[in-house]
Amino acid sequence: MRYQSISKKEVQQKTVTRRTGAFALIDSLKRHGVEHIFGYPGGAILPIYDELYRWEAKGEIQHILVRHEQGAAHAADGYARATGQVGVCFGTSGPGATNLVTGIATAHMDSIPMVVVTGQVARAAIGSDAFQETDIYGITLPIVKHSYVVRDPKDMAWIVAEAFHIASTGRPGPVLIDVPKDVGLEEFDYIPVEPGTVKMTSYRPTVKGNPRQINQALTLIRQAQRPLLYVGGGAITSNAHAELQQLAEIFQLPVTTTLMGKGAFDESHPLSVGMLGMHGTAYANFAVSECDLLIAVGARFDDRVTGKLDQFACHAQVIHIDIDPAEVGKNRAPQVPIVGDVKTVLTDLLRRYEEVGVPAEPHLTKDWLARINRWREDYPLQVPQYPDTISPQEVIVELGRQAPDAYCSTDVGQHQMWAAQFLKSGPRRWISSAGLGTMGYGVPAAMGAKIALPNEQVICVAGDASVQMNIQELGTLAQYGINVKIVIINNGWQGMVRQWQEAFYGERYSSSNMETGMPDFVKLAEAYGVKGMRITSREELKDAIAQMLASHSPVLLDVHVTKNENCYPMVAPGKSNAQMIGLPERPQGEQVAEFVDCNNCGAKNEASNNFCPDCGTKL
Repeated sequence: MRYQSISKKEVQQKTVTRRTGAFALIDSLKRHGVEHIFGYPGGAILPIYDELYRWEAKGEIQHILVRHEQGAAHAADGYARATGQVGVCFGTSGPGATNLVTGIATAHMDSIPMVVVTGQVARAAIGSDAFQETDIYGITLPIVKHSYVVRDPKDMAWIVAEAFHIASTGRPGPVLIDVPKDVGLEEFDYIPVEPGTVKMTSYRPTVKGNPRQINQALTLIRQAQRPLLYVGGGAITSNAHAELQQLAEIFQLPVTTTLMGKGAFDESHPLSVGMLGMHGTAYANFAVSECDLLIAVGARFDDRVTGKLDQFACHAQVIHIDIDPAEVGKNRAPQVPIVGDVKTVLTDLLRRYEEVGVPAEPHLTKDWLARINRWREDYPLQVPQYPDTISPQEVIVELGRQAPDAYCSTDVGQHQMWAAQFLKSGPRRWISSAGLGTMGYGVPAAMGAKIALPNEQVICVAGDASVQMNIQELGTLAQYGINVKIVIINNGWQGMVRQWQEAFYGERYSSSNMETGMPDFVKLAEAYGVKGMRITSREELKDAIAQMLASHSPVLLDVHVTKNENCYPMVAPGKSNAQMIGLPERPQGEQVAEFVDCNNCGAKNEASNNFCPDCGTKL
């Protein structure tokens, strides 16, 4: 990519001032609306931090000093998810930069806009194995949307402008800017670059969908008798919530979301069937197995959603809407592929519907919706109550009851899935590592969301194992008084690992029990200067959550729950979404078709068949 050239006339019209590369970086970040930076200093990035000191002293920017660079990346990620704006984090060269890698990969997998600035050894030392030198540009190439090494401070303003443009447009993602130490120190004639002035001929994401394909999609939607809207994170990114709801209501389309798509559609709406996939609702998974039209909106057909791919929505024609052409047809070939921004495409589809003037026929889906509602009644999500212990589901349900509008981050594991099942999230209020499944994500992500939205309630639902991976960020919460509430679902295990070992590895619990060596979380929180609470009985739950939420300071609530509770429903690896475990027996007369492939001809057959009708081979 090349930077737009500036003519002499343009230069003469601008005020030219001698500035350092570090000044150009901070000034450019400020011009792009950056108010908060998460980071940790070190030798190679000290020129930038020295400049940042002056800007902080003037109240222009706030730097949040994390306790580990991974925390900085996750905080910038949480900031971006909660606001839709670009999150920014800093780290020094060498280990500082490599500590950011997990956070960069997390953002990349979930398409989160971030600008990551790393310090680097001086230009003359690059390649000499200098102290704290690593090729962070090369290390991160597979997990960023784009990367820069700033070789000349004169390029700094353009690089920052390009980085923000790339990170926040098309399919968003993280962009790396690696800054050698001497580039930060070198003075030059600085000319600012304002946001929106970058023109990049080699980077032009497709925003508008093809009109012919939009017409085809409209025709299929109007004709479908068992349609299903399958909504992913692209709908959140595009802010297409209103358009989704309008489309669903006009055509009476049931709506299921991915883990990334939670909140794109009102989960209390009668047309919502919740999350689908490995730990999705039974009725969402049955619906996707039986639908005759699947409308994929900003979703990527990942394996945790599809189960056995060749049996995923195998009766359905597919409409796939996504801004990334690489995703359309990658895992499932659609009958109608539409490349474009989700909000723009849905707006055009709704406009075309009004222009055609042919009314919708919601009666076509009446029997289908009734069938889904029967599944909803027959296979509800279960909230068990045990005589002597609190179930994890009870904690999540009570949390959702008392804080229905909270922004909620999670770590990764069973607690994440229970939170996804039981919390009803609004747009951008669900903040969770989906694609990479990063343990230790929850606390720093919640921290970033709270910094961005200081007047909102922000809660982190964590596990006793995953919370320990970045628990040092309690120090950051204490230092800045960041009023995040942390609820630990404490079962003494790496819960999801234990569940898999029980189900698929003969109950051989190899290295998954966390009780030996577990800290006293209340004392640990208090050691950092954060209020700690612990409960072990159901009678304490309601009041403890109310007390936690009422606090004006950060609180860690350690809830000891049933140790061996499993997260159901569950689609086992290699099985179709209709073949869930952990469900009650199906009511007599209500069956969902399951399918097997004929070993002879490969034809797909209902599992209840004894012989393949195509070739006669015994199944």
